[in-house]
Amino acid sequence: MTKMQGVYTAIVTPFNSLNQLDEEGLRRNLRFQLDCGIDGIVALGTTGECPTLTKTEKERIVQICIEEIKGKVPLIVGTGSYSTEQTIENTLIAEHSGADMALIVTPYYNKPPQEGIFHHFKSTAEATKLPIIVYNHMGRTGQNIQTETLMRLADIPSIIAVKECSGNITQMSDVIEKIAMHRHDFSVLSGDDSILLPFLSIGGDGAISVISNLLPKQIKTLVQAALEGNYMVAREMHYRLAPLFRTLFIETNPIPIKAAMSLYHMASGSCRSPLCDLLPENKKLLAQALKEAQERYGFLSAEELLLCAAY
Repeated sequence: MTKMQGVYTAIVTPFNSLNQLDEEGLRRNLRFQLDCGIDGIVALGTTGECPTLTKTEKERIVQICIEEIKGKVPLIVGTGSYSTEQTIENTLIAEHSGADMALIVTPYYNKPPQEGIFHHFKSTAEATKLPIIVYNHMGRTGQNIQTETLMRLADIPSIIAVKECSGNITQMSDVIEKIAMHRHDFSVLSGDDSILLPFLSIGGDGAISVISNLLPKQIKTLVQAALEGNYMVAREMHYRLAPLFRTLFIETNPIPIKAAMSLYHMASGSCRSPLCDLLPENKKLLAQALKEAQERYGFLSAEELLLCAAY
């Protein structure tokens, strides 16, 4: 399998005014991503509000993604749970549906020790033929996957990458040094848009991005430039995006990104409870940041807006 590099968009799940899955909106968003040259799609992740979706909705989302992107870019499906048995079941469903990879978050709520985390991923890897991306996000799960544990997991050939969301650049550096520099087909991907540039500068392979829902070309430009060693371009794009990195995470993801997409008439809708709409004062801050980015740098040009609408 080719080593994962580039930008993979953690796609939002758009809802209509009745809080139902907006199927046509999802198709438009996927086509927009493809047209902008994105390297892959992640469905049913945190940004996709997976915990609030029914089994039928999850199956339909995967089916739509398969219909729109299969054979064009990889489809990565979030299948993690706090139960190993349920995670295996979810992963097998994704495999049989035609997904290319599974993104599996650290078991949450029950806070397993490192040995439990290791066996959770090992058991799932042994049960499926899908390549697995480990998703390490202590802020959402209560447990950090220690580098020593990840080193053990990286000895399993079908575990091909980690989505690193610790926010700890030292830990990210350790993972790259101790794993990726020795297993050359193992990818280390950032799950935090705001530290993407420093992460890439120490040897990261790319991003599973939230902001690329709205600005796929710009995130792709930043990542591609850094991967090619052109840090002048990468740094310029980082600072162009920096105000949006701040405001697009002003509240819990995916509340701000869905609000931003709505401002540009892209399919998004509200978030499902217990998430809620962006606070009015924060919506003003977000609208102002987007307006300034548009005026200063031409983000989302008139042509791109027409492109969004055309799909």
